[in-house]
Amino acid sequence: MKLSTMNRALAAVLALGMTAALAGCSSAASGEATAESAATEETAASSTTEETAEVDETAYDYLADFSFSQAYDDNGYLKDVTALDYVTLPDDYADITIDADLGKVTDEDISSYIDQNVLSNYATDEQITDRAAADGDTVNIDYVGSIDGVEFDGGNTQGNGADLTLGSHSYIDDFEDQIVGHMPGETFDVTVTFPEDYGNEDLNGKEAVFKTTLNYIKESKNPDLTDDWVASNLGETMNLNTIDELNSFVKNTMLYDQQASTVYSALHDKVSFAKELPQNVLDYYRDVVLYRVYTYAKSYGTTMTALLQSGMFGTSYDSIDAYVEDIQGSLNTITEQALLMQAIAEKQGLVCDTALMNQDFGKFYGSTDPSAYISSYGENYIKMNVLQSEVMQNLIDNVKYE
Repeated sequence: MKLSTMNRALAAVLALGMTAALAGCSSAASGEATAESAATEETAASSTTEETAEVDETAYDYLADFSFSQAYDDNGYLKDVTALDYVTLPDDYADITIDADLGKVTDEDISSYIDQNVLSNYATDEQITDRAAADGDTVNIDYVGSIDGVEFDGGNTQGNGADLTLGSHSYIDDFEDQIVGHMPGETFDVTVTFPEDYGNEDLNGKEAVFKTTLNYIKESKNPDLTDDWVASNLGETMNLNTIDELNSFVKNTMLYDQQASTVYSALHDKVSFAKELPQNVLDYYRDVVLYRVYTYAKSYGTTMTALLQSGMFGTSYDSIDAYVEDIQGSLNTITEQALLMQAIAEKQGLVCDTALMNQDFGKFYGSTDPSAYISSYGENYIKMNVLQSEVMQNLIDNVKYE
């Protein structure tokens, strides 16, 4: 099966990437994602029936001792696997030509990337009070909602303030439109009509008036980019101390991200795989995926079967066996990727010992200190990730452009 996207060793499980330390989610986005996930998981947990609770899942008790590093040796290789026994590399495997546009990154691209993915993580909020609110602004408001002059439950911010981006359609009807044009400090009425199917019999189809106070307009301001700022904020964690060093890192990051999938696809087209892939590797990647299901089930006091039946993982499955059968194609794909990257490492005599891991981790993953990742995934798994990244970087460094 052809892998159209170059994934770093089951990236859905291990959230490593060249920009891990640079491009973090905002606290708000992270909170929304967590809330959404929690809601899904709570629904899944509550959907456990007496029937699914009685399903015998003792065959998966071994997952309690699962380790991401268990399949890898001290050099980042799959244990007891010679990848070249399963992958046939032609002599010209590294002779890869890709579109010239994939090898281009402009100064403007780099600057925009830094603004959006680096400086934005250190932005501070300013309260703007000297102009009227406009569409697209994020405003902080307080309101008290009433129907026929009577306040209703849930329609009052209690003076705590609520942030709202105008034009986001987060609120009902034309609530946001009626804030546009007002000045901070102004109090005014916002009149809306709840939808007939709003879901609350006391509010369905009712006209409501919200006495609203626009507290301020919130603008996010990025810090100024200077050598001192880079050294102070990125020097210790990423060993970046000047704007030039940051620009170089970002350029390499962007080129890697632009080229890796295309390079891998071209490489995959050149090689051939054994008809039978090593079963121990397929089993390992199956357990990587099942471990996620197992840990969620334990966390929410339910069964793996109940979670899979709930649709929490994208599709509803009647059983664990049905789930494993459905993901078999993906397991084959990721196993091919692991074997192919290791086969090239074997061909080139490249290994990732502890010294290389410590030396090059920051080059690929945005932090000079891999200890937090090692604590979660084990050192040998991190070595494998660095090894695969080294292999891909070597391929990218030698591509031809057309």
